[in-house]
Amino acid sequence: MASGVTVSDEVLLVFNDMKVRKAGEEEKKRKKAVLFCVSDDKKKIIPEEGKEILLGDVGDTVQDPFLHFVKMLPPNDCRYALYDATYETKETKKEDLIFIFWAPESAPLKSKMIYASSKDAIKKKFQGIKHEWQVNGLEDIKDRRALAEKLGGASVISVEGGPL
Repeated sequence: MASGVTVSDEVLLVFNDMKVRKAGEEEKKRKKAVLFCVSDDKKKIIPEEGKEILLGDVGDTVQDPFLHFVKMLPPNDCRYALYDATYETKETKKEDLIFIFWAPESAPLKSKMIYASSKDAIKKKFQGIKHEWQVNGLEDIKDRRALAEKLGGASVISVEGGPL
């Protein structure tokens, strides 16, 4: 069932920005993670104000970008997110975008219904995403090991520059 909620152009701009690899000074401004929410009028999916991690923040103010990202998730409401994961398998280093649907058990039923019924609208805009992850609580997403499991399981040997 579709909710009638549409995806704002800003969401597409953020996605395209995250997909394209930048070099040099521009790289510091590249987004590592972004949260998206349904607007107050329940009509559009928009980037959530102030809820992003830039590559330039990683190392300076953010030691573990994944844990910092997890702390940004609201404990009692749903969100969509894009996370740009850097990881290593036994063969190679990789970077992949992950689409995350955050729907904690403690979120209001109405919120869960709107986000669940709007998920396809935002997913359709994110062409080429290899990984999708529905998360229903902090225990599902609490550490890099959970992220590694989503990215390739046993073949992943490090995530975000740290061993598992």
